[in-house]
Amino acid sequence: MTLALLHTAFLVINWIVAVAWLWRTAEALRHLPSVPDLGQSRYAQPLPAMPLLAVIVPARNEERAIEATLRSLLASQGVTLDILAIDDRSTDATGAIMDRIAAEPASSPHTLRVLHVESLPDGWLGKTHAMALAARQTTAPWLLFTDGDVLFRRDALARALSFVEQSRDDHLVLFPTLLLRGAGERMLISMFQTLSIWSSRPWRIPHPRAKRDFIGIGAFNLVRRETYKAVGGFEGLRMEVLEDVRFGYLIKRGGHRQRVVFGPGLISIRWAEGVRGIVDNLTKNFFAIFRFNIAKTLAACAGLAVLCLLPFAGFFAGRAAAFASVLTLLMVFRLYRWFSRYSGVAPRYALLFPVAACLLIFTILRSTVVTLARGGVVWRGTFYPLRELRKRAGPLW
Repeated sequence: MTLALLHTAFLVINWIVAVAWLWRTAEALRHLPSVPDLGQSRYAQPLPAMPLLAVIVPARNEERAIEATLRSLLASQGVTLDILAIDDRSTDATGAIMDRIAAEPASSPHTLRVLHVESLPDGWLGKTHAMALAARQTTAPWLLFTDGDVLFRRDALARALSFVEQSRDDHLVLFPTLLLRGAGERMLISMFQTLSIWSSRPWRIPHPRAKRDFIGIGAFNLVRRETYKAVGGFEGLRMEVLEDVRFGYLIKRGGHRQRVVFGPGLISIRWAEGVRGIVDNLTKNFFAIFRFNIAKTLAACAGLAVLCLLPFAGFFAGRAAAFASVLTLLMVFRLYRWFSRYSGVAPRYALLFPVAACLLIFTILRSTVVTLARGGVVWRGTFYPLRELRKRAGPLW
């Protein structure tokens, strides 16, 4: 193939990518404003009679964060909570902190119960076992599965429960507000938000026929008890690394009503510390996203390179290619600008988009190599064999 043909092929692909970015961005900016924002004043008034809400908080070695999480839950207003905190084989002071808070004189209408897991049964991941165990200990009509490092604003749960009761949905996911520090964290998180328009359409999630549009987030999965039982609970996800995502998949595929909402500041989380922390967290997840399939993982990396890196190479390939690259960069900037209202990340971080994309591809490949080299996944000090994870990994698409 001559250099002229290579240049023509590059130009055509670059324009296809630019038009794809234009189409997807226009669709997202048109429909994202329709996703409810629970932070708005119209969602501030709780219902006169609120059902009991069980909040299930699994935690392993979370001594730095668990006290703040539990105290934020106990400070919740406008709703009555049955809080179940599960100490999942912690080797630090997590369990002792839970017990100390539970032993304090009650200062709110909420109850706090602590469950201690001393050993993990065969065929379970620690988190799914802890959540399944706690769900069996309550009869509350609503269950909220969250994490041991999430902070709740006092009105967050009242707003969420009021909304889902009135909308008559079966499953509600609230996007958490990530507490970011440093340019590296902002660079990566803003890139993830921008790329999310290719993998998720939040405005389509409530539509029953949009089976490919579903969601599950470990920080906030609010579900009716009947729906939880109907999809098999976490007993059916015993060895699922992406238990939150797969949970959302099963709910949507089961024909249940699902919805996602924004709510800046209602719940917040310090998800990872620095670029290294983000990469380490995602090393567990990325190979699992592609169901531990090497071919699918490599294809995804190639697709990301074309989608995210090729347009920037166009600036060095002549005027026509540069025009396409400018169009792509403008779309990326528009998305950064829109998401900045929720992330707080300045739109200028769009200039670091290709750098963040390179780190994303590196992390996906690292996840694959590390998992294959270990023969499994190590998470929170426990090893889970790859052969078992593959055998239990259900579809996500």
